[in-house]
Amino acid sequence: MNPIEATQAWLERAVIGLNLCPFAKAVHLKRQIRWVESPARDAATLLDELAAELQLLAAADPEAIETTLLIAPHALGDFLDYNDFLDLADAALEEVGLDGTLQIASFHPQYRFEGSAEDDIADYSNRAPYPTLHLLREASIERAVAAFPDAAEIYERNIETLRRLGHEGWRRLMADAG
Repeated sequence: MNPIEATQAWLERAVIGLNLCPFAKAVHLKRQIRWVESPARDAATLLDELAAELQLLAAADPEAIETTLLIAPHALGDFLDYNDFLDLADAALEEVGLDGTLQIASFHPQYRFEGSAEDDIADYSNRAPYPTLHLLREASIERAVAAFPDAAEIYERNIETLRRLGHEGWRRLMADAG
């Protein structure tokens, strides 16, 4: 399975299948997700691609491209390097003048929330098959949160869902997805 297919399988099985993000299903079904596999092998090249993808998303009709998943299978495999890169990504968002218009969510195969225990199943809510930058429109997030009255509870619900599933359940869910 190539990186885009693996990431699509993760989106379908985990993000949508476990309802980790109640907003993902609609854009997926409407085919409004731009899937980009980066050839970048270093942070500088990925940063250039990110800037270009931010500008493309901002200029695109939301009915055609609502969101972008920039998948980096050859760069930032180490989570700490990836986590450091996120500061550069946020700076790039400001540099291209799109802070407040777009935002970047982060996913990584070794994702770990600050303060979580090593291999805490709760971290799997942000564990994609490859380092991935999810580019989102602020206006879309605002609409989604307004339509979902308990949006602040999504994180807690995800932890409960993942703890019930457990590591073995996650392995079965993601079998052959990457």
